[in-house]
Amino acid sequence: MRILVAVKRVADFNARIRVNAEGTGVDLSNVKMAMNPFDEIAVEAALRLREAGAASEVVVVSVGEASVSEAVRAAFAMGADRGIVVRADGRVEPLAVAKILAAIAKREEAGLVILGKQAIDDDANQTGQMLAALAGWPIATFASEITIDGAALTVTREIDGGHETLRMAMPAVVTADLRLNQPRYASLPNIMKAKKKPIDEMTVGDLGIDTAPRLRVLKVAPPADRKAGVKVSSATELVERLRAETGVL
Repeated sequence: MRILVAVKRVADFNARIRVNAEGTGVDLSNVKMAMNPFDEIAVEAALRLREAGAASEVVVVSVGEASVSEAVRAAFAMGADRGIVVRADGRVEPLAVAKILAAIAKREEAGLVILGKQAIDDDANQTGQMLAALAGWPIATFASEITIDGAALTVTREIDGGHETLRMAMPAVVTADLRLNQPRYASLPNIMKAKKKPIDEMTVGDLGIDTAPRLRVLKVAPPADRKAGVKVSSATELVERLRAETGVL
């Protein structure tokens, strides 16, 4: 079975993010970029399934400009077998990404698609669900455990009330949550090998998919500055302040 893993190149989660001067997005100049953390967990999950003998190949795919190949090479360094970059200029919305992934999954005859539950740049949490709908496949979101027994997939997922275990036929889609695993560190030799490994490239035109944005960003603004805290000398003073500021109590 072949596992397809979608990865996205985003600003490193440790980077300090600033809104650009136009107020239309974030300023990514001189910002360290990395693979989306949830996608890194998805890659690790696919590699563990391959190592357990449940899969024969792990194929990583990323959508965007030429620079997204960095995320694919990071997956190579972890142990992925092949990589695909689908070139698309500008902002690519979740629906367009889902259409691209559906086409790639069909072309690669993937038995399972794993991707992060969301990207930390837009926090959309939409691509996996849209992909499953387009492909007509079952889906398990927010996965914290994945096991494969023959042609059946068992996924434990995190829900508000605790955990839910689903069993489904494959092909299927799974979105990875934070507690699914701890991604491995790539060794220096594997990082060097990943730099020379070939990546299959194609364009959205090759797939016949329209990626024109359907949404327009009106304004992006940083969160309001937090007010400084106030110290009180007693519980009585605290209650009085709360009553004065909220009108309750």
